[in-house]
Amino acid sequence: MSETLNLEILNAAVSGPAAAFRCRRRLQPAGGEGDKVFPPTFAGAVYAIEQRRVPEREDPVVCVLLDSVQSQANRMELALQEAMEASKIKLPLVEVDFSEHDPTGDVEADLEAGRLIERVGKITSLQAPHRLADAILRDSELDGQPFRHSKLGKSLNTVSLANATPLFELCPTALLFGMWDSTGPKGGLGPKFERAMVSEIIGIGAEYNDDYRARGVRRDPLEISKNVPVVRNEDKSLHHVVDGKEKGSVRPSEINHSSVPFDSPNSGVTVEYAEQTTTLSLICLRRLNFPLGDKTGKAADQAARTVLAALGLCAATLAFESGVGLRSRSLLWPDGPMVWELLERPGQPPRTFELTGEQAVALLEDTIGVAREAGLSWRESPISLQPSVQLLELVRRSQNLARHEGAQE
Repeated sequence: MSETLNLEILNAAVSGPAAAFRCRRRLQPAGGEGDKVFPPTFAGAVYAIEQRRVPEREDPVVCVLLDSVQSQANRMELALQEAMEASKIKLPLVEVDFSEHDPTGDVEADLEAGRLIERVGKITSLQAPHRLADAILRDSELDGQPFRHSKLGKSLNTVSLANATPLFELCPTALLFGMWDSTGPKGGLGPKFERAMVSEIIGIGAEYNDDYRARGVRRDPLEISKNVPVVRNEDKSLHHVVDGKEKGSVRPSEINHSSVPFDSPNSGVTVEYAEQTTTLSLICLRRLNFPLGDKTGKAADQAARTVLAALGLCAATLAFESGVGLRSRSLLWPDGPMVWELLERPGQPPRTFELTGEQAVALLEDTIGVAREAGLSWRESPISLQPSVQLLELVRRSQNLARHEGAQE
């Protein structure tokens, strides 16, 4: 019988001997059992296939990675970002605002003003690959000075397991999903924080055919013939149709006209089922300490750790409770609601808790209130940085190069 997870239970779990919260559940393709799914491909355009031990199976089982730990973390961060944009939650974060440099739609005016070709908008520490230690933030400015030279940026130089307070106040998700400050002044010796939240999805009993290739045709509704030569503009659009022979003419397929056949070795897999395993390590959270000024206190340590635990449960619940859309033809539907197990005492069956998205958000709000009472800061509006002139130029030239490369291809 599942219990309702509340602040009292969560606080006791974080402060007591419990090792972790765990959620394991089975999923099937949205198309039903036996429908194909398409795993991610890695170097060499191959799937990550391996044999694993599976409970109640005598022999190892062929499995395929459907979503990695890194990708699952990104999905949870995206869920938090979307919840913030919907005003469901408020989190401390840092953003880089490119808005004033984004294109307006007036091509000539944009070129004259040196605006970007493609819209960037705002990049937050929930979207940057290395979170608060990302180069995007490092190469941006706060109040006219490089972020890492500002008072807030310099506070990152002091973070450690013994002093996680600055990170908690600027980007608490970095303490949850992990961070290595390798781009800071200490380089490779910069502080590291291991992942407290780990999740992955594996396809169990994978069947695939190395010799089979996915083949088909992208059908052109105009039925434009491949044998009618054309001349293209610089932007790859149609300039004119060739009457006879003309230098520089190409087939219509090279400017995205006519029916085009495709042939791919990545033809997908079928699996008996997919399994998602999500673990929130309370042991990892208990290694973090949160001094306030020159003071250390158990109340602040406990409150901050409990916020992080609630934040992890909230991120996973918001991201995964209604299924998981991994990529094209990889929509997975769970066979039941998310049920969290608390690994409390070895040898004893774990307590189980159901948690909806609404309940997870409410629980997070409760823990934030306790943290504030303990003296911890919890920013509700982002710290906004501006991209440096050099970063803008790097983005602008990269976009321009991509546009020309696309036209040439």
